[in-house]
Amino acid sequence: MWILDGTTLSFSTRVKWFVICFASGILCSILGTALLFLPKAGLNLFAVFYTLGNVAAISSTCFLMGPLKQLKRMFEPTRLIATIMMLLFLVLTLCAVFWWHKKGLAIIFCVLQFLAMTWYSISYIPFARDAVLKCFTSCLS
Repeated sequence: MWILDGTTLSFSTRVKWFVICFASGILCSILGTALLFLPKAGLNLFAVFYTLGNVAAISSTCFLMGPLKQLKRMFEPTRLIATIMMLLFLVLTLCAVFWWHKKGLAIIFCVLQFLAMTWYSISYIPFARDAVLKCFTSCLS
């Protein structure tokens, strides 16, 4: 039952596992990018490792607050759409690689995955979304 409540682990243990899991996510994403240039399977490996990296990065916060609290925060009204889009693009990337065998679609879903992950992540920073929207709209006008 300790895995459902991140607070039963010591603070230093939670931080260590957060860093390990987050660093693993970054490493997977970097490895995926490096594998992108391999002939034939490179794009597939990129999509898989990039997606695994994002899953590991999201999972890392479970060590800080616990999985249940993480899930509750992910599906709060302020980040519900961002969470759904992020999870949808994670799944669609893997579908494009393994079932549909559409490499171009996999790249598009990786880009959308990145954008959804960024929008989701900045939802934890107060007023960050407003600042991004203001910057974006001022650049367009």
